[in-house]
Order: sequence, then C-alpha cells, then structure tokens
Amino acid sequence: MSAAETRPDLRSLALARSAAAAQAAGRATAGLTALDQATDRLLDVVDGMDETTAHGPSLCPGWTRAHAITHLARNADALVNLLTWARTGVEHQMYASRADRDADIEEGAARHWRLLAEDVRAACERFAAAAARLPEDAWRAEVIGGRGRPIMAYDIPWMRLREVWVHLVDLDRGVGFGDIPDGHLEPLLDDAVVQFRGRSDVPPMRLHVDLPDGGQRVWELAPSASGTPTSIRGRAASVLAWLTGRGDGMALAGELPELPPWI
Repeated sequence: MSAAETRPDLRSLALARSAAAAQAAGRATAGLTALDQATDRLLDVVDGMDETTAHGPSLCPGWTRAHAITHLARNADALVNLLTWARTGVEHQMYASRADRDADIEEGAARHWRLLAEDVRAACERFAAAAARLPEDAWRAEVIGGRGRPIMAYDIPWMRLREVWVHLVDLDRGVGFGDIPDGHLEPLLDDAVVQFRGRSDVPPMRLHVDLPDGGQRVWELAPSASGTPTSIRGRAASVLAWLTGRGDGMALAGELPELPPWI
C-alpha cells in the first residue's frame, strides 16, 4: 500500500482521537460545573458552623461532623492524586493505604472548627486547580480508584460530586437529597449503581426511577439467575438516598431487600 493510500486512514484516526478527547473533556467539564455548585453549598454549610456544631454527631455512624469535613478534604486530595496520574501517566494512588486514610481522618477530626473549614476550602481549591491543569486528551486516561477498580479520568469530577453531596447530607445541617439539582441526580444514580455492580452481597433487583424531567430510567443490580429480580420504584432523590444508606426507603414502592454497605 502506498503512502498516499495510508494518509486518509491516518487522518481518520486523528479525527476520531480528537473527537473522543473532546467528548471525554465535555463529560469532565459538565461534572466540574456541577461540582462548583455543590462545593459552594458545602463551604457555605461549613462556614455556618461553630466549634460545638462542628464536633457534634453527623448522620454517618461513628463520625462527628468534623470527621465528615476532614474526609471531604482528604478525598479532594486523594482525587488530585488521580488527576496527577491522568496528566503525567505516572501512578499516583488515592491513598497510601486504607489505614493511613482512616488515621488522617481521625487525627484531622480533633482540630478546631476554623482549621477544619480552612482545610476543606483549601483542598477543594487544590482539586479545582488540578482539574484545570489537565489537557483535553488526559481526560481519556484510565487510572485505578480506591477500591482497586479501573476508572476513566473523565469520571473523577462525578466521583467528587458524589462525595460532596452525600456527605453534605451527613452533616445534618438542613441539606437533603431533595436539594440536589435535578440535572445532577441521574449521573449520581449512575455512580451509586456502579458501586454495587459485581458484588456478591448485592441482592438481585431492578430499579424503576422517575426522573425530575418526567422521564423514567431502569437500572438493574445483580440480575437474578432464577426468575425476575425484585422491582423497586420511586423518585430519583428517594432512590439515591436509599441506595447510599441515607434513607429508609419508605417513599419507594416494592419489597425492599436489605442492602449491604454502599461503599
């Protein structure tokens, strides 16, 4: 084959690569835009606390609000590690180990409320700066998440969005799943379902979710090998609260199975 005959194929490959990079960057940008809203809400809530409320109990068993705030700060830094991996191609794990992660949270939770607030704000800013440094093509990189599963870099902003909203609810300061903007609920449900996929402790079920725009979407978790899986139906916010262990499922229709811990 002559050089002239191969040139169109090379051009086609270049165009396809460029289109894929643009698509990945577009998904990342949408996630970052959604994250900006959630981060503003988080920082407003934390700034509205005081020493007593910051060290009071959260809705996350065994954690004070200070634990949840510290976790959100360290999670931002851990995701900066993944963004660095995507940008450089050099492996940067989220955490050195699970034990180190837990120790950092325990140590950080003992600090004064103002230090907690400054820490989480600075960590959010570091994440935003790291995301801004990523070239378009780097959003297509594959990295390894905290549970040892491969993830695409363009999903990292959505992972962060999940952490912010779920733990905002855990702070128990007037924010619930009903406060999540309509456009954020479907991707957050996608993410929540992914956390259950492939796990042997997840009961077979099919989720029929009524979306805020009037549409409906179906997710299947752990398909049943013997018959029809349990069907559950409800509004997006209520389903998300139940899946993440932050809701009792009373607003859902269907026989609710017992769920294992979400993550």
